[in-house]
Amino acid sequence: MKLRRIDNPPNLYLSEHREWLEPPPEANIEVYEEISGSILSKNDSPDLPFTWSVNPYRGCQHACSYCYARTYHEYLGLGAGTDFDTKLIVKLNAPQLLRRAFRRRDWKRESVNFSGITDCYQPLEAGYRITRRCLEVCVECNNPAVVVTRGFLVVRDADVLGELNRCAGAQVLVSIPFADAATCKLLEPQAPIPARRFEAIQRLHEAGVPVGVLISPVIAGLNDRDIPRILEQAAAAGARSASYTALRLPGSVEQVFLSRLREAMPLRAERIINRLRDVRGGQLSDSRFCERMRGHGPYWESIRSLFAISKRRYGLKGAYDAEPAPSGAYSAQRPQHGQLAFDFTGQAE
Repeated sequence: MKLRRIDNPPNLYLSEHREWLEPPPEANIEVYEEISGSILSKNDSPDLPFTWSVNPYRGCQHACSYCYARTYHEYLGLGAGTDFDTKLIVKLNAPQLLRRAFRRRDWKRESVNFSGITDCYQPLEAGYRITRRCLEVCVECNNPAVVVTRGFLVVRDADVLGELNRCAGAQVLVSIPFADAATCKLLEPQAPIPARRFEAIQRLHEAGVPVGVLISPVIAGLNDRDIPRILEQAAAAGARSASYTALRLPGSVEQVFLSRLREAMPLRAERIINRLRDVRGGQLSDSRFCERMRGHGPYWESIRSLFAISKRRYGLKGAYDAEPAPSGAYSAQRPQHGQLAFDFTGQAE
């Protein structure tokens, strides 16, 4: 399966890197199987609504140019660009590790999030079925779970998700940042088009699985105008909640995103970049807790207002609006404002 030519920024964690002196060869999918030592990752960020996440895979075939998780590939000695899209790692023993973690005496049946740094329903899941087997472990151990995905493949597991919702609690958030397929394919080249994701919402809803829509990321100057259309279609398909997060570009992700934005939208790129700087106080990104997933200024306030009005208009509950307390108010206790509190009835307040 060919995607595109290799395009990785230098890995900041390596002492050297190599540059091509001529056009590089096509990049092919490479799959590596891993026997992991653990499967639950603990999150202590005040920006995120979950404590525990499960990542059955590393890297993602969806190839979204803005994905913040690209930097995690650099920890493996790989690149944040097409390496992230094409060099994929499968955690073969993830279900066994999850079962072992759930059976520990100190485990409190906390909700787990699928996934934090990859899409658990990328095409690789069709063959490996690691995510499905992990959800079956959740059913077996009566442990609640939340799934965040762009993948249409999630509908395959509507039966397991429905059973999990009945016995412990489950919810699916389908990420749909763009309303039209053309823009989607420019920046999310291997992800399902929006129509398929709206269909996934409808099919999950019909199967009795609580489902919401996540507009992530909101890219100021590009897709903020899509917010009303996305929420209208999601509500019509059966979504009960809606949420959003602002674009963030940590480390090498900034270079990957800007390169692909300029390539895909040469006439609009600089105007979008200027708007991104406008909502970040002149910067493209802010790595501080409670600041990295939000914007500031009049334009960002207009985005917040547009989302709030659209959400009310289409009868959607609030979910994760990515507006936590300012960084100066950070404490060890995760703030509630702007966070996603699941009650597993299809509503998130």
